[in-house]
Amino acid sequence: MSISVAYSHIATLCAQAHGKSFPNPNVAAAIYSSHGDFISDGFHDRSQSLDHAEIVALKKAGERAKGATMFVSLEPCAHIGKTGPCTEVIKQSGISRVVYALSDPNPIAAGGAEVLRSAGISVEQVPSQELINLQRAWLHKIKANRPLMIWKIAATLDGKIAAEDKSSQWITNEDSRNDVQLLRSQSDAILIGTETALIDNPHLIPRSSSQRPARIVMGERAIPNSYHLHNEEAPTIFIKSRKVSDLLDRFKVEGFNQVLVEAGPTLGTALLAENLIDEIVLYQAPKLLGSGASFIGDLGIKSLSDHRSLELLSLTQCGSDIKAHYRVVGNI
Repeated sequence: MSISVAYSHIATLCAQAHGKSFPNPNVAAAIYSSHGDFISDGFHDRSQSLDHAEIVALKKAGERAKGATMFVSLEPCAHIGKTGPCTEVIKQSGISRVVYALSDPNPIAAGGAEVLRSAGISVEQVPSQELINLQRAWLHKIKANRPLMIWKIAATLDGKIAAEDKSSQWITNEDSRNDVQLLRSQSDAILIGTETALIDNPHLIPRSSSQRPARIVMGERAIPNSYHLHNEEAPTIFIKSRKVSDLLDRFKVEGFNQVLVEAGPTLGTALLAENLIDEIVLYQAPKLLGSGASFIGDLGIKSLSDHRSLELLSLTQCGSDIKAHYRVVGNI
């Protein structure tokens, strides 16, 4: 079995683990025989069990793991947390070779590769940019001590999110709205401000998935008990504050890997100004309004030289709309 084929396999599983693994990484693993035949696979899904991806795959493999090769997106852990070390189970399984894409940057869990080598198992690290990208939310959290924050925006070609009479449904088309459902299902939490909550009365529940990301509402205004955000379809966290520090404190408690920001210009601009927006996903409809609400407010920039730079990660078409995915340059 070629490494590229095995990595393609576990990349699909890493994507499936989005929104299901926090506070842990969305790791995936696959086991192949010495002849290259597929044996088993697994990914970390805390809605099913605490088992890490390696353990899920090994439980499926059973005795067939002896002499086989395990491919895994992240270096197997060597510490005791909510579960025991994956390295110990791998050693006992009879696996003869382990190939992993990314060294564990968490000092608590690192060192698994050396533990396995000391036990006589062949261990090889073969980097994969695709697997790094798929696990980037957790990697960002480890480095920045906060979740990866992605601001989702739906706007007209001239950057308007609502007309002058405040009408905004629907600026983008159904294809774009369906794509947003996938974004929601891949996130651990969805953040909005009280203005968005009061105007839109949103559910914020992914329609295309059983995932129920937490709903975070930030701001000092009260949300009526009759609004959808008070229902029991998903947990809702009300942060009755406009201080970014209070939001960051709550993130540390919750352990989210990825937060989708569906806020309007007030909260979105405030987060961007504080360097807390890491990526922007902009759905742009082929419409012009000329007046109305813009998706972003005043950043205090007076000169073109002081602009905020974005790196285009991908550009795709959603029906007649364009979806542009950007990284905010200069953030951690």
